[in-house]
Amino acid sequence: MNEELKRDLGLFFEPRSVTIIGSLETGVSGGGVIIENLRKFGFSGKIYPVNPSYDEVLDLKVYPNINGIPEVVDLAIVVTPTKIVPSIVKECAKKGVKAVIIVSDGFAEIGDEGARLQQEVVDIAKSTGLQIIGPATIGIVNAAIGLATTQYMVGYEKIKRGNIALVSQSGVMGLQALPFENYGLSKMCDLGNKCDLDESDLLEYLADDPDTKVIGLHLEDVRNGRHFLSAARDAVAKKPILVFRLGRTEESKRAMVSHTGSMAGEYKIYESAFKQAGIIKVDTLREFLEIPKIFVSQPLPEGNRIAIITITGGGGTIAIDKAIESGLSLAKLSAETVDKLAKIHPTLRGNPIDIVPAMLSVDLISLYKDAINLLLSDKNVDCIAITLWANPMVSPQFYVQLLSDLNMTKPITIWVYGPTSSGVEETIRELENSGFPAFPDFETAIKAMGAMYEYSVTCSHHAIDEIDI
Repeated sequence: MNEELKRDLGLFFEPRSVTIIGSLETGVSGGGVIIENLRKFGFSGKIYPVNPSYDEVLDLKVYPNINGIPEVVDLAIVVTPTKIVPSIVKECAKKGVKAVIIVSDGFAEIGDEGARLQQEVVDIAKSTGLQIIGPATIGIVNAAIGLATTQYMVGYEKIKRGNIALVSQSGVMGLQALPFENYGLSKMCDLGNKCDLDESDLLEYLADDPDTKVIGLHLEDVRNGRHFLSAARDAVAKKPILVFRLGRTEESKRAMVSHTGSMAGEYKIYESAFKQAGIIKVDTLREFLEIPKIFVSQPLPEGNRIAIITITGGGGTIAIDKAIESGLSLAKLSAETVDKLAKIHPTLRGNPIDIVPAMLSVDLISLYKDAINLLLSDKNVDCIAITLWANPMVSPQFYVQLLSDLNMTKPITIWVYGPTSSGVEETIRELENSGFPAFPDFETAIKAMGAMYEYSVTCSHHAIDEIDI
């Protein structure tokens, strides 16, 4: 897209001042909760509550209207009854506010009257140059500055800063809904009804965001097909995009209309467009959240030949099936590698490499290190998948140190399993904190590597056809 036509979203994600207009309730939800979340997660900008019924809330002076605020704020968050939202937006525009998040719902998603009010808001935005996210949204997150505009209570105290950006059309991606304290977010945005800003605008912004290495799109529909494909083409040339597209059945399409007012098109048309744009499709919410992690820490594979180290024969079979389904092929190990593996232990042969029999007579650290080093030096291997057993006898730091001592010149994906969920979660967390992508199931771990290979192919000959959605 032409640079002059791009929307500037900087005031949404990096505001120096924020006003919350309307409800200032605290507890489970409300504008007061927004203030609490901003403070809790470390937002250092100015906060101006607006409500004529309050004098003070949470030790902050409350202003009767936005005109009383002594400066032009960067970002306004509207939490008022639906019917007065247009007048509030008009006041924001007159004050000189350029960015507004409308939390209030009851617009196009509920019928004709709501649609009329929403169009009124859009007309104000177009005539004044004001930009809007929403309505019916929980807003945005910028982990780098502690900006979190959700109106719901969040049950943890920190957001782990990272390089994954998530864009959704549903509150299911909110801080209040999922555990992002150890995830590694850069930015997050719930588009809501997207009466103004949409997925294409977010793609253009995030494509140039230095904190973002991979983008995830959780979409119900695409508002403007040509704009989206243009934005996607430009963004994919800079970083990978994954999409979790809802509305695959007629029943789910009807459900989407009821909560965002979106009208989903034919799923196969979207699939074709995503493929030609170079966007990677995922099929489940778990894949959507988990697969981006591998792009943050691993180099792209040079090819699709995968070698597997397993400590369970069944796990090896799972890995083979998922590898083939994900566009990978089982690496044929070189004769030199096969010979050296046999010298470590006669049971180490073929691919997958099952190390269980050798564990009874060979030191576990040297066993893993020697096997991985042989695969790293084998020219027939492009990427590696390994399993690690999280059990009370082996600390997570054991595996972290083991992998840290290796010169990882090829991408690796890790499946962690074990007898307790707490042990698995702790091991995964420690590995990821050290830069190793770890997953709670082998299917997702392997599909993540397949996504890496898919993106590497896209990068090698990136092109896009003109498609209408």
